[in-house]
Amino acid sequence: MKKVVLSFALIAIMGISLNSCRETEEKTENAVENAAEETENAAEDAANNIEDAANEAGEAMEDGANDVMEGAEDMANEAKEAGEEAMEETEQAGEKAMEEAKEAGNDMMN
Repeated sequence: MKKVVLSFALIAIMGISLNSCRETEEKTENAVENAAEETENAAEDAANNIEDAANEAGEAMEDGANDVMEGAEDMANEAKEAGEEAMEETEQAGEKAMEEAKEAGNDMMN
């Protein structure tokens, strides 16, 4: 960006300092051409830098989305496992309660 501004400033200065001398005119034309080339190069560099930054941002967003998906899958698996464990514990507690109830019933009958 600095190159662009400096190039435009150089062009402006060269335009102001034109003389009627043929040599000065040729030097000015060369300077203007060089400044224009530098401006074009700076603009191309800026466009390339913007494109690179956009690509890097896209990759970072994709990586972040993948991390979120992996985290969600892990949480779902952990929740499933916790639910299965709770069901097993509930089933065991229910079986134990049934056994105790049978024993209590048998004791009452005896």
